[in-house]
Amino acid sequence: MKAILMCLVASLYFQGNNGTTYLPDNVSVPAIIALGDSLLDSGNNNYIKTLTKANFPPYGKDFVGGKPTGRFTNGKTLGDFLAKGLGVKEYLPAYLDPHIKDTDLLTGVSFASGGTGYDPLTSTLATVIPISVQLEMFKQYISKIKKKVGEEAANNTINNSVFFFSSSSNDFLTNYYVFPFRRLEYDVQRYGNKLVKIAADYIREIHKLGARRIVVFSAPPFGCIPIERTLAGGLNRQCVDKYNKAAQMFNNMLKQEIQILASSLPETKVVLADLYNPLMSIIENPRQYGLEVIDKGCCGTGKIENSYLCNKLSKMCRNESKYLFWDSLHPTEKGCDIFISLILPDLVKNLF
Repeated sequence: MKAILMCLVASLYFQGNNGTTYLPDNVSVPAIIALGDSLLDSGNNNYIKTLTKANFPPYGKDFVGGKPTGRFTNGKTLGDFLAKGLGVKEYLPAYLDPHIKDTDLLTGVSFASGGTGYDPLTSTLATVIPISVQLEMFKQYISKIKKKVGEEAANNTINNSVFFFSSSSNDFLTNYYVFPFRRLEYDVQRYGNKLVKIAADYIREIHKLGARRIVVFSAPPFGCIPIERTLAGGLNRQCVDKYNKAAQMFNNMLKQEIQILASSLPETKVVLADLYNPLMSIIENPRQYGLEVIDKGCCGTGKIENSYLCNKLSKMCRNESKYLFWDSLHPTEKGCDIFISLILPDLVKNLF
């Protein structure tokens, strides 16, 4: 039944939201705040010393002016579509961008950093910004907007904004499966539980700072990401079943923890955004969503290239709008658009 419903939704939304705003007429969101990994990174990694970057062609080829901004895709990210879908603005800027405007600060920014995770070891291995540091940056942000609009207006903005967390994939893929650092200490269930507890601590901390509408993305079916098909999916590059089972197990634990947080944090909506099932529906029924290729990215062979391996020398696919993935790790702008069209109506219902 769930698959049938997904297909019905797809028949309505496979072309994406095309700028649709999903908020009720009597609701407005002052700002969007994003924390986490590359799904929401608008270019913060441009301004730190790391090899995890996307500020060069062909990244950004379908962004405004064909400009690479540090977004890990060909155009808009999930954060951009969320900002548009919630009626805030067209694009969600990176907090570390030195050219950021006051109006951008007041309507929200991304603190996310491609390659990070809930586990501090993940960001250390990738030399990117830990979520703990992203929260410190958010504290700086609060101070900045208080200076601009005053404490009362700033608090009102924070209380009524929507906060998004995207993490966990890099934790499992970087230091559990690809490199066995955490696998030497934990079985997969204990590691998943560790990540859930860390995530819960971050949610409590941002609640203390004023957040009252918090959305946490679940783990995607990371066994079906093109690079994982290549590395662990055998000769036929199948989805890696044990990776997907780990994602499902983590998601079940995360869902239970979020239910506890939602009932214990006063005057707060904490909502789980399901990445797993919508993406599996797209992977299993791509043509229902206007897509054709779901097992490799548009850049290069699509099987292994990402970040610096996806560059201006790479051969590109003919039509990226038919691909779910841009490189071997990250969705295309079209993929992001379809996904937001699938999840945002229910998110709005649960948040407001």
